[in-house]
Amino acid sequence: MQEKFFSIIVVALNPGEKLKKTLESIVGQTFADYEVILKDGGSRDRSLEELENNGFLARYPQIRVVREADKGIYDAMNQAVRLAAGRYIQFLNCGDYLYNENVLEQVADYIRAAENIGKKAGIYYGNQYNRLQKAEVHSAPEINDFTCYRNVPCHQVCFYAGELFKERGYKTEYWVRADYEHFLYCIYEKKQKAVFLPLLIASYEGGGFSETAENRRRSAKEHREITLRYLGAKKVCRYRLIMWLTLAPLRGRLAESPTFSGMYNKVKMGIYRLFAKKVKD
Repeated sequence: MQEKFFSIIVVALNPGEKLKKTLESIVGQTFADYEVILKDGGSRDRSLEELENNGFLARYPQIRVVREADKGIYDAMNQAVRLAAGRYIQFLNCGDYLYNENVLEQVADYIRAAENIGKKAGIYYGNQYNRLQKAEVHSAPEINDFTCYRNVPCHQVCFYAGELFKERGYKTEYWVRADYEHFLYCIYEKKQKAVFLPLLIASYEGGGFSETAENRRRSAKEHREITLRYLGAKKVCRYRLIMWLTLAPLRGRLAESPTFSGMYNKVKMGIYRLFAKKVKD
């Protein structure tokens, strides 16, 4: 199979109209060296049949459809990634879109520039626009231990070197946090560098799978297990105290509020820029 620059993986299960809009954000890109692996877990809402019947899929041969039963979203992603021929892999959920038509071209330019000066990284990541919050959500410009404890970039804004999935994919025993665990695996076990790109990568739907009340509880449990594994008890205790002292629960509510999230994220971005300037100086 011919190698592509990007493999964009979209997993679906009864996605309805969201699927077409997600795919349109990809096939409308100015950059053409990519493939889409659309992994369907057995949809019964005829969303795929509709795309076949109206000729949408036939117009875009770069979309490869794989229909196969799976055991959940991360198992579906693992099935898809085994078929990926891209140098870099991105996971874009149904209902999420590439932010504009130039995203892939801009990311490819950054990667090529880094490679030309011998500074290739394993992960490139940017920012997201959260449509539920109606605000830009900025990723931390530096990945360090505290960032890895507090909040790593969501997988929709990350581009992973394909080889990072060759030894193993997502650990499916983590029902909510498998992408978080894999990010830390890349940083700590594979010793990969993650590079921030000052770009809006994805328009995120918000209110997704991991944000239900039940999955929030599961997420907290998985977070404890994962951070203890990769950071150790001493750092986890230290960072937990820092989060408590800096009113993390209150900040979380502000970040998720459609009323206050815009202001909160602007303040957060200002702090990130100030920190980055001090480090540079």
